Amino acid sequence: MAGKSSSGLILAVTLAGLIGFGYYKSEQGSSAPPPAPTGSSTGGGTGRYVSLGDSYTSSPRTGVRVGEPRGCARSDNNYPRLIAARLNPAEFVDVSCSGASTVDLTHPQATKDGENPPQLDAVTSDTTLVTLGIGGNDIGFIKLAGECATTDPKVSPCQDKMDAGGYDELAARISATAVKIAAVLTEIHARAPRARVIVVGYPTALPSGDGCWPFLPLGKADVAYLRESEEKLNRMLAVQAKAHQAGYADTASPSKGHDMCAKTRVKWVEDLV
Repeated sequence: MAGKSSSGLILAVTLAGLIGFGYYKSEQGSSAPPPAPTGSSTGGGTGRYVSLGDSYTSSPRTGVRVGEPRGCARSDNNYPRLIAARLNPAEFVDVSCSGASTVDLTHPQATKDGENPPQLDAVTSDTTLVTLGIGGNDIGFIKLAGECATTDPKVSPCQDKMDAGGYDELAARISATAVKIAAVLTEIHARAPRARVIVVGYPTALPSGDGCWPFLPLGKADVAYLRESEEKLNRMLAVQAKAHQAGYADTASPSKGHDMCAKTRVKWVEDLV
């Protein structure tokens, strides 16, 4: 997805509230535990929490970069770490990575600084909580955002390209991604049958009005088109979560008014990084 979230604390509160009593103690097996993935830590509580996702989860440039590979740009104050601090699980593993798509959950992801193993490798049978924030990069929002930039707020290059002739390309990509999300959730349950799974939606990135050109160089019609497309993406994620016995964390509602066009101390979502 375009941009980066700086709302880790708010998301942590939202997610921790949703998880609540759903986070429970795992049964202890007799086999030796697998080696801890890079980015894992231990606490004094119970259970095992695994965080999967893209840059909205890893939260680049919002704190000190932690974990390996460094190319994933995980922040020390991203929402998974804030949730882990509140829940104090026996083990916490954050394998989220900037630029990740659903493919990178089952295959290694090459970054500018190292390779991230398949994220689902971190989900083991003793995992008791999984948060999943993925899907935006499957749709190609980052590339599209670059194509949308314009020096004229009255034009709409994105909508003209993606919604031409009565065929909405972005809507089609979202529908195609639904199948991938379904497959990921099925695999998570297979690997961690006792885990509580939470699908994390995307925060509101664009304002309800015409935007803030030229600070955010998007035409008025493109602001509306991309905002509506993000809403479709979140609805799809919520539907897939419900269909696959997972919870859904709505981060769009509490982040309205804190979009990329909001004032510096008000915004929760930054522009392109």
